[in-house]
Amino acid sequence: MFNVIVLAAALATIVVHAPKADLTLETARTETAREEGLMNRAVLPPHTGMLFVFERDERVDFWMKDTLVPLDMIFIAGDGTVRRVFSNVPVVAPTLSDDQIPREGAPAKYVIELPAGEASADGIVEGVKLDLRGAPLPQP
Repeated sequence: MFNVIVLAAALATIVVHAPKADLTLETARTETAREEGLMNRAVLPPHTGMLFVFERDERVDFWMKDTLVPLDMIFIAGDGTVRRVFSNVPVVAPTLSDDQIPREGAPAKYVIELPAGEASADGIVEGVKLDLRGAPLPQP
């Protein structure tokens, strides 16, 4: 008998220095990667997550459809200033219809998703400035 493992195409990573930890973040810079995000991941180790990169600094909305672990969502301005942190955003039931899934949103050029509780533990609060100069440019 054979075990078959299918791996998704690996996304590039970036290290972001938070006040209390270094974060290793996959970068979602295409529409497809941003739509998939952290869906269907059963485990998200500490100090890891995803950096979503957008073309413009404007309001973006996120939801927890098919997301299996609670998350912190961090909305960041183009200059790296944290504008809003949504902490411990819960998992939603897979039977919930799309129109009933709550959304979190704020103006942002970047959004970081981390395991629930990680933002606070790593010193990420509104007003903190993160150095995102190494972030890749978005792609269509």
